[in-house]
Amino acid sequence: MTGDIQSEPLRDETPAERYDRNWIELLQELRVLQTGTQILTGFLLALAFQPAFADLDGGQRVFYLVLVILAAVSAVIALAPVALHRLLFRAGAKGTIVSYGHAALLSALVIVSALLVGVVAFIFDVVLAGSAAWIAAAALAAFLVVLWLVVPFALRGRRNSRGES
Repeated sequence: MTGDIQSEPLRDETPAERYDRNWIELLQELRVLQTGTQILTGFLLALAFQPAFADLDGGQRVFYLVLVILAAVSAVIALAPVALHRLLFRAGAKGTIVSYGHAALLSALVIVSALLVGVVAFIFDVVLAGSAAWIAAAALAAFLVVLWLVVPFALRGRRNSRGES
């Protein structure tokens, strides 16, 4: 979905019904994203209170703080469409809310992907140190790119070449 109501397949629904359906779908996706982000954030916050946290070197502490910031930013971005909806509730702006929500969700996915790769790199760095962290981060980043970008665009291209909507 590109966020543009005109680019969707034709259905027997009014623009208002389409916006409502798109909003519901967007909320479902946001719920999944928020759950994962909350789990990662909780994990990160709990780390600072573990005895072994004192053993981290300066670089690891900075990396940890960057991950905490990414977790917070992803949560704020994922909640932004809900805040906008509350502020524009009953203002006849559902199309704007859906478009904004779409952009926010894509932005949150980018931040969460960096967060996931970062958390894995951080854990590998603490447990194994050095190059293991880079290898694990690169492998996860490649896997993420394949599943979140390559496969969806390939499937979209296949559907478009068949003329499916």
